[in-house]
Amino acid sequence: MAKTLLLIVNPRAGRTRSMAPMFDAVAHFCEAGYLVSVRRTAYPGHAAEIVEEEGRHFDRIVCCGGDGTLNEAVRGAMTLDSPPPLGYIPGGSTNDFAASLSLSSDPVQAAERITASGGKTLDVGTFNGRPFVYVASFGAFTRASYAAPQSIKNDLGHLAYILEGVRDLSTLRPYPATVTTEEEIFDGEFLFGAVTNATSVGGLMKLQKEQVVLDDGLFELLLIPNPTSALELQELIRALVLQDFTGGGVVFRHVPAVTVETPEGFPWTLDGEYGSGAEKVEIRNLPRRLEFLL
Repeated sequence: MAKTLLLIVNPRAGRTRSMAPMFDAVAHFCEAGYLVSVRRTAYPGHAAEIVEEEGRHFDRIVCCGGDGTLNEAVRGAMTLDSPPPLGYIPGGSTNDFAASLSLSSDPVQAAERITASGGKTLDVGTFNGRPFVYVASFGAFTRASYAAPQSIKNDLGHLAYILEGVRDLSTLRPYPATVTTEEEIFDGEFLFGAVTNATSVGGLMKLQKEQVVLDDGLFELLLIPNPTSALELQELIRALVLQDFTGGGVVFRHVPAVTVETPEGFPWTLDGEYGSGAEKVEIRNLPRRLEFLL
């Protein structure tokens, strides 16, 4: 009996390009012994609906699109009692999660890697109960992840995020918050905060690969405090330029859970997509929750 594979494609993700490589990827899946069913997403949240409604009937699920499409596929998979392994063909503008795993953006090479994979079970996060794959963030540059129109992202790719990030500088402001982990409390004003399970955050900030383990039950917590003096600002700029998050007043921790409390909720992003905040946000790591084909 043939193995079955559900391929979900977001046709609006990434730069405009020929779909021919996707046909070659489908051909590879078929040659590898899979009976492939293709679904195209038509609106935000559609990938999650497809996985929730149809995922249980397939041996494998593969999504092609940006990190937002992967987020939706994971959200759908988390509703299933026994979700099938999930593969990812990166097709977005930044592809932070794929960068963390050195996944090829070439559909055929990605398909070959998926069929050769034995599967690996990775951690999944929840943001007030809502699943996310690799990052929940607030503050500076967070808006850049979702504010640039899709058409601009398609045309300019990663540059679109940088341009939006620069525009954010004009409205840069501190965010008052109390951030609580199992062992520490950080109370103050922050320019940026991220709870991440990836080496790339927003395509703008990089963590060393040896600092990030995707199946250890721990997030990497990164907090950039609001500098209160010229010296603190200088140290912070140096830390950001060098991408060295061990100094400059930057908080960097490995934690299984984080609670963020604020006087009033502010916007977050979840895997590069807008996530409405709340006065109290609870972020939890679900260790080794989903099997990925990597």
